[in-house]
Amino acid sequence: MLTLLNLLSAIAMLVWGTHIVRTGIMRVYGANLRQVLSSSIEKKPLAFVAGIGVTALVQSSNATALLVSSFVAQGLVGLGPALVIMLGADVGTAIMARVLTFNLSWLSPLLIFVGVILFLSRKQTRVGQMGRVAIGLGLIVLALELIVAAATPITQGYGVKVIFSSLTGDVMLDALIGALFAIISYSSLAAVLLTATLTASGVISLQVALCLVIGANLGSGLLVMLNTSGQNAAGRRVALGSLLFKLLGSALVLPFVSLIAHGIERLPGNAEELVIYFHMFYNLVRCLLQVPLSGPMARLCETWIVDAPTEDPRLRPRHLDVSALDTPSLALANAARETLRMGDVIEHMMILHHEVLHGKRIQAKEVRRLDDDVHVLYTAIKLYLAQIQKEDLGEADSRRWAEIIEMALNLEQAGDIIERMASDVADQSHGARSSFSAEGLAELDQLHEKLTDNLRLSLSVFLSGDITSAKRLRRSKHRFRILDRRYAHAHVDRLHQQNVQSIETSSLHLALLGDMKRLNSLFCAVAYNALDQDEKDDDRDWEESPRTP
Repeated sequence: MLTLLNLLSAIAMLVWGTHIVRTGIMRVYGANLRQVLSSSIEKKPLAFVAGIGVTALVQSSNATALLVSSFVAQGLVGLGPALVIMLGADVGTAIMARVLTFNLSWLSPLLIFVGVILFLSRKQTRVGQMGRVAIGLGLIVLALELIVAAATPITQGYGVKVIFSSLTGDVMLDALIGALFAIISYSSLAAVLLTATLTASGVISLQVALCLVIGANLGSGLLVMLNTSGQNAAGRRVALGSLLFKLLGSALVLPFVSLIAHGIERLPGNAEELVIYFHMFYNLVRCLLQVPLSGPMARLCETWIVDAPTEDPRLRPRHLDVSALDTPSLALANAARETLRMGDVIEHMMILHHEVLHGKRIQAKEVRRLDDDVHVLYTAIKLYLAQIQKEDLGEADSRRWAEIIEMALNLEQAGDIIERMASDVADQSHGARSSFSAEGLAELDQLHEKLTDNLRLSLSVFLSGDITSAKRLRRSKHRFRILDRRYAHAHVDRLHQQNVQSIETSSLHLALLGDMKRLNSLFCAVAYNALDQDEKDDDRDWEESPRTP
């Protein structure tokens, strides 16, 4: 029992080491990796090579699949090129399986030792993240050694030999067991290495090992399907296409696996190396032959998985890509894009509120619906940001994290205010069959126009951090407050003149002026964040500048 536990823990260490390497690589080179993938889609050879390279870096075809499927889900990459990248990823993980089987026992303690020092001493820097990568690579090498050491006594047991002896003859059963190995270990790499170890120990024949390897490839395709099940139809098509390619390759090879095994047995080398080489060349030949079929496969996947009809696409976030969480800079950019989308909804609410002011009472219902959308987006952004490990953020990313959550909160509060304003106008003004005076309505219109301009400018400042625009927004805030105060006094003057319409709508009018002033403060708060940071940067530059006697 202890030996089995050691084997399972070694496989878990292999999976965890792969995860650490992927996380470190994505945090250091994540943006560049996405740029490589997006710039390689025009030509199939480049897309194929990009898939190999990215998978070699992140040590997992599943990670590449998540990255590519998120691209497709956001409409940044076409389905055909994405399938070519996935074929390259299959070759990349097969090559890494061969590389990691070399005798690298001396490398594991060195990588872990150096990696821990770099990561703990410079955790929030690129060097620290490369230390994370070194730790992951060291754990992978160590896990491979432990898998071999733990599997050796297991393979010598009589019960194990009896169980595996039942795998002879039925290629379909053997392939299904190989797929199960990959799913349980959450890595086709671990399944292939375990198969190679069992073959070297004489527990299974070479023919059974080849079936298990083919099944492990199928298992990796099923893992990708499970990992992308939460994405939209476009993202799930990538996983389906990759799985269908693997099924096609398996269907063509499994009937001839006996002949292939007899041919491979004549080659020089031990059984373990033969299994690893078969895994590598099987994926290489299969993927090269299937690259020209990427177009027809894409059309087939689009036919099988159709876009689900949605009544309102704004009810769900569009840019919060979960696969980008390992790369904080990309995750923050996604959250910022979704926050800008919140701003667009708020602007639409402002336009509808203006129509309510001018007698279109029915638009108040649409404003309430949009306010619900704002709540949905705010909740999604908040939960998305909560998944980012703040302790791993640098100073600039930590500041951006705070800016995004503050801007999203301000927009969410602004949505509540606009919804209440529209409801008050619809219920009180129209319900009492009273209307604003011509002067009062003109003043509200002008304030509404200034407020909308400030909202647009605040979104620009939030996106760019431009100091000139931030100063302009701060001046606009002060001018708005002066104008708001002036119009409040003008309303009181109309009350003094016994203006009937002003008297009937006085409470509502003054409440709207107060709400607009609060909206203006919420919209313009982003300007002070940018200006405060600019002043801190100036102070830091002054302190670091050389002093002249």
